[in-house]
Amino acid sequence: MGKGRLEAFSDGVLAIIITIMVLELNIPHGFDLAALVPMLPVLASYVLSFIYVGIYWNNHHHLLALAKRLTGGQMWANMHLLFWLSLVPFTTAWAGESHMETGPAVAYGVVMLMAGLAYKLLQHLIVSDSPDRADLERVLGRDLKGVVSLVLYAGALAAAFVAPLVAYGLYAAVALMWVVPDKRVERIFEFLNR
Repeated sequence: MGKGRLEAFSDGVLAIIITIMVLELNIPHGFDLAALVPMLPVLASYVLSFIYVGIYWNNHHHLLALAKRLTGGQMWANMHLLFWLSLVPFTTAWAGESHMETGPAVAYGVVMLMAGLAYKLLQHLIVSDSPDRADLERVLGRDLKGVVSLVLYAGALAAAFVAPLVAYGLYAAVALMWVVPDKRVERIFEFLNR
């Protein structure tokens, strides 16, 4: 299977994830801005999750651009990643509706941690199966942001049991860290255009 087909399938799944999340938003019961106040936790969880899905979509696109060929292991690793991301609408809705209580904060953390680990696995398989492995390892570097993200997810998950708002703050910090452009992307494009 060509990587274009895998990328198109993944793009479709991510588009459906965003669609499900936006369909979970209910219309406020009122016609002034004050009607939005009770919805703020729902809107906050939606915005955070939308940013996460966008980050994964963007990084997934760059990662697949590095793949010369696809293996069965890479395709299953991609499905593993999509599985965890497909749970984002559920945890997003639960977090928003519960006003960010412990259970949903823990569930959100599990999904984010597992999605991060699944992405790392996919990245590892693409790099290790590449004929340009040494070049890709140099281009991707140590992936400090990826490692820090996993550590922060684990910390947020632990915090969720005692202070859910701290956990959500850490989830937001990870998202903000990834919104800042990554210098590795420039190196990826240089690598692809050589």
